[in-house]
Amino acid sequence: MAERPERAKSEPESWKQPDGSVMSCEESILVLRENLAEIEDICQEALEDAVLMDVSEAQFRDVLRDMVDKLTNPYKKG
Repeated sequence: MAERPERAKSEPESWKQPDGSVMSCEESILVLRENLAEIEDICQEALEDAVLMDVSEAQFRDVLRDMVDKLTNPYKKG
């Protein structure tokens, strides 16, 4: 049996469905975990690059937050 990948740093204790119930599908949780770990790695590398290029760390973090806030849900109902 394959080992379960390590939890991502930002991964919540449990994933919630829109109705508030806890997600139980292990395959879905695995995909979420892998995606989150990949995003964390990319953001970490980008932050390091920004700091090395003498960009304000605070400003770069604000840009990342703003980017997340502007993501759109193409499956939104209604």
